[in-house]
Amino acid sequence: MNTTKSNKLSVLEKIGFGSGDAAVNVVISSFFLIITIFYTDVFGIKPKDMALLFLLIRFMDAVADPVMGLITDRFKFKGGRYRPYFLFLSVPFGIAVYLTFTTPDLAYASKLVYAYCTYILVNLMFTAVTIPYISIISVITSDPQEKLSANGYRLFFAKVAALLVSSVVPVMAEAVGKIDWSTFSIQNMTFVYEVFEKPNMALGYQVAMGVMAVMATLLFIFCYFTTEERIEHVTDKRPILEQLKLLIQNRQWLILWGSCLSGTVGYAIRTAVAMYYAKYYLGGDGGVQSSFLATGVIASIIAMPLSTFITKRFCKVKLFWISQLAVGVVSVLMFAVVRPGNISLAYPLYFILMLVVDVHAPVFWSAIAEAVDYGQAETGKRVSGLAFGGISFAQKAGMGIAGAAVGLLLDAFGYVPNAVQSKTSLLGLTLMLTLIPAFFHIINGFLIMRYKITDKYYEVIRAKLNI
Repeated sequence: MNTTKSNKLSVLEKIGFGSGDAAVNVVISSFFLIITIFYTDVFGIKPKDMALLFLLIRFMDAVADPVMGLITDRFKFKGGRYRPYFLFLSVPFGIAVYLTFTTPDLAYASKLVYAYCTYILVNLMFTAVTIPYISIISVITSDPQEKLSANGYRLFFAKVAALLVSSVVPVMAEAVGKIDWSTFSIQNMTFVYEVFEKPNMALGYQVAMGVMAVMATLLFIFCYFTTEERIEHVTDKRPILEQLKLLIQNRQWLILWGSCLSGTVGYAIRTAVAMYYAKYYLGGDGGVQSSFLATGVIASIIAMPLSTFITKRFCKVKLFWISQLAVGVVSVLMFAVVRPGNISLAYPLYFILMLVVDVHAPVFWSAIAEAVDYGQAETGKRVSGLAFGGISFAQKAGMGIAGAAVGLLLDAFGYVPNAVQSKTSLLGLTLMLTLIPAFFHIINGFLIMRYKITDKYYEVIRAKLNI
């Protein structure tokens, strides 16, 4: 492998690297925070049908993610092995996001077909840019501290994008939906802004997510022009089954795979139901819904520098599993003390919960590249693209399982869109925000107790691989 260039990254390059995850998180955040309530309360899909949609599309990812990983392993372009995808696929990615949040005026069956088609498209575009993105950290630097620092930038910008999606999109959607567009004059550039009792939220989300899609496109282009691939790993051209066998032998990668799956299920259930919780359990309007989501995202943003601060003084692996077990404690507390409409307690406890949930994130995303190096050091054979593709699949499988679970649980607890909820339905919402996701985070914590690649251990790996 070529390591002649410096492993140190400039601040601009770290910002550029982070901008890529901001673009990715336009989709991830909308999937975590908005798409569930968009499908049920705006698009008009029944919870059971939504559950099946989320679950079935994940079977597609079982093929798409590994295939994209193999493509990145086998093909290299003039601009590098990973960077060119950010440039070439930025516009198709943005278009897919826009179409997903467009609500056509069709019969229910036709709308369901449209939802399947656009959800498949946005997931394929997501895979095509995300696999190269999560892989590029392995070729821009081999320094573990630089990787950790770059991932700190990455996750900070990811959370900023999540903050924009959570705080801007609901408010913008409601505001746009209240505009009487029939009075709009192109010649005079005037319109009448009226406060309708029921704003056109379908149009509102289409416009708001269209703005987010344009932003994502520009961020990917910026990422392409500000990053550089310095390290050239010799990739194996082995058949996919042989690569899968090598991955299964890599116990540290398997731990991370299980961690990603369990952690994503917990995280996705909680964030998917957060807007329902704010709207129905806390009885909030669009402003309350937006600010409640933003509270969780702000906590996640603060968790990024806090993680860097802690890991400079404390074992990153211990921070990882302790934080995940602590989620269970905070979740039990929130479930026990917050009652319907109790905003004054819900906000601070949700802030603490999301802070604890996300403090491990920079550690996890740094660990993937280190686990790949661990596998190479142990077997002498490197499996990179498929390893990153497998982690992406675990993340999206977790999102699919969580989405299906939320749909089925909403139906089981008797949820009725845009109506006064029963006591049973309200109980279901608070369970899905607290105790149910906490169960999966506790599983995550126990898994990471078995992970052994600390900074000290990774130095041994680097010495063995001469990187």
